[in-house]
This record gives sequence, structure tokens and C-alpha cells, in this order.
Amino acid sequence: MRLAATDFGGDGRPFLLLHGLGGDRTAWETLAPQLDGRAVAVDLRGHGDSPDGPWDWDAVLDDLEDATVQFGLVSPVVVGHSLGGVIAGLWALRHPDCPAAVSLDGHRSATTHPANYSGLPEEEVVEGLARLNAIFDAQLETITRPSREILSVLRTSPELLDALPVFAKVTVPFLLVLATRNLPVPPDLVPLFDAHRAGLRRDLPPNVEVHEIDASHGMVAERPAEVAAAVNHFVSSRFSA
Repeated sequence: MRLAATDFGGDGRPFLLLHGLGGDRTAWETLAPQLDGRAVAVDLRGHGDSPDGPWDWDAVLDDLEDATVQFGLVSPVVVGHSLGGVIAGLWALRHPDCPAAVSLDGHRSATTHPANYSGLPEEEVVEGLARLNAIFDAQLETITRPSREILSVLRTSPELLDALPVFAKVTVPFLLVLATRNLPVPPDLVPLFDAHRAGLRRDLPPNVEVHEIDASHGMVAERPAEVAAAVNHFVSSRFSA
């Protein structure tokens, strides 16, 4: 499968940019030019202008392998947002020679396992998850891309439900840029989202470097300059160390 892609140009270190679930490569139009190197953004399979295909993590990584060859990206730094951040971790596992990988608030699904929430009684977690899943179910009725097949696979995928076990195995320099604000949600769900973030902070593996940012999950659009600066600093510090 040949992915649709945009080469934002630039000189120096190559960056491969991976958008989130339901997004596409246009999400990087403001941020990409601010990276210290040559940035290429792709549409993942089933997204944007890329072809459809069954969702399989190894197949998705194979797609990206082909894209790096097509664009001549040798050992790129992989930066992903949300779903793309999970894929960045999987890429780093496959490529132990990867110079660095970055996840922009890609770690656990909002509807992860109840044990992954902290500071909220279990019954409130269960009630909140039922409410949140009902909201997501209603939203699925309006989404045409990616396909329902892909969405159904991803909603139950262990890697998307909780990517921390993947991140814990990564041996390359790995940065997680963590949002400190909630997306706009009904007031009754705010405690659930706060508990989600508290559980994440509790469970982060020690090999992951964390940079917190005053933004929501939509940080790529909300704070592109600040996100780019965090990525640039992380990568440059690894090469100058």
C-alpha cells in the first residue's frame, strides 16, 4: 500500500509524522515547518487520501517502511499524535536503531481498563465509562473514515487501550508529551478524565521521558510552536549528549 504523504521540506535530520485516529497529514501543516529537519507526514491506511485496508499493526508499520524508502528517510525520528504516538512506540520497538521517538499524548484510550484510573471510586469509573462509551457509539454513526471495521478493531486493540506496556519495552530515547487539560467534555465526565491522567502518571514506565504541556489532547493544533520546541529540544539533546 502506498500512503498519501506531504514532504514539508527542510534540511537535516528526517522526521516522520503520524496523525491521530480519524485525522490526516494536514494536521501537521503548522507544526512541521517548525521542526529542526526535514519533515514528511503521511496519511495512515484508511485515513485521508491513503487507500483502505484491514488494520493490522505489522501491516501499518510495513506501510511506513515503504514510505521511508520512497522519500529517502534514513533512520527518521518518528513523531506521532494520539494513535500515531502509539505507532511511534511500535516503530521504535521494530527499529532499535531509531534515533528517537515521540508520542504526543498517545498512551491510553479514554476508555481504557478500569484499573488504569486513579483517585476515583470503582463504581464511578464504571459509570463514567458506560457514559463515555455511549457517547463514542453515537459518534461512530457520523464517521465515514476510517471505516467501521478499522474503528471496531482499534477500540478493542490492547495496544490502543493501553500502550504503556509497549512503551516500557522501548530502548531508544522516547518522549511522551502529556496534555494537562481535558478536552471539552460534559461536566459529569471531568472526574473520569482527571482519574485517567492520574492513573497515567502513576503507571508511566521509567524509560519514558515526560514533558507536560498546558494544552488538551488537541495540542498539535492548539500549541504547535510549543510542541515543536519540546520535540526539537528532546532530539537535539540526545545528539549533543
